[in-house]
Amino acid sequence: MKIIRFLNEQGEESLGCNFENDSAEMLKGSLFTSLENSGERVGVKKLLAPVSPVNILCIGLNYHEHARETGMEVPRYPALFMKNLGSVTHPGDPIEIPVCCMKKPEVDYEVELAVVIGKSAKNVKAEDALNYVAGYTVANDVSARRWQAHAGNGQWVRGKSYDTFCPIGPCLVTPDEITDPQDLKLECRLNGEVMQQASTADMIFPVSRLIEYLSEDTTLLPGTIILTGTPSGVGFTRKPPVYLKQGDVLQLEIENIGILENPVTEPS
Repeated sequence: MKIIRFLNEQGEESLGCNFENDSAEMLKGSLFTSLENSGERVGVKKLLAPVSPVNILCIGLNYHEHARETGMEVPRYPALFMKNLGSVTHPGDPIEIPVCCMKKPEVDYEVELAVVIGKSAKNVKAEDALNYVAGYTVANDVSARRWQAHAGNGQWVRGKSYDTFCPIGPCLVTPDEITDPQDLKLECRLNGEVMQQASTADMIFPVSRLIEYLSEDTTLLPGTIILTGTPSGVGFTRKPPVYLKQGDVLQLEIENIGILENPVTEPS
């Protein structure tokens, strides 16, 4: 099932499915307990990020080709960082270039498969890990490279956590429709030009291994989102580098999930 979170024409937040022609069938219940299709079709006024996360855990350097393009060694363990919950952005809403990133271009794009945890997970083994997944969606791990590499004093969180730096959507696809998260094509298009194109088969640590690693002696709460890393083709590795600017449009697509589109703006 492809699940959306949206505002109806009365401004009320709802969950729905079978979204088309600006309307969807309403779902009753909770994403993390049970959902039932009411059969009632209602208008969709605004599409929201499919999940309001309780935590955003991110994995860096998780594709072999991305490690090669950065000149960094393949990590022995997953490189973990986090994004501020306030960075979550809805489909269609603008990615805003921060004032502190205006003097020198540095804001970059990263298409990523996002995994949503559906039930409390602790000390989960890899062979059982996918049973804890509520669904999959598309995420953009927008990054301010100067702040990530230098101005953040070696910590990536600062350069990854500005407002609007975590677009998510357009929907959440349940695991019955994605039986193998390691066999999905990813693509990032900037103003129509393909910048990233890869398969999740290139991941260094597969989704099941990430859940095992992150849940070791640590409870992953329902609603936790795991950003699983980005493939090669990011802007800062290009010659010359490509950074986001006013008027750009990003389209991030993952097979069997859909397209997440966001424009880029400067601060108002």
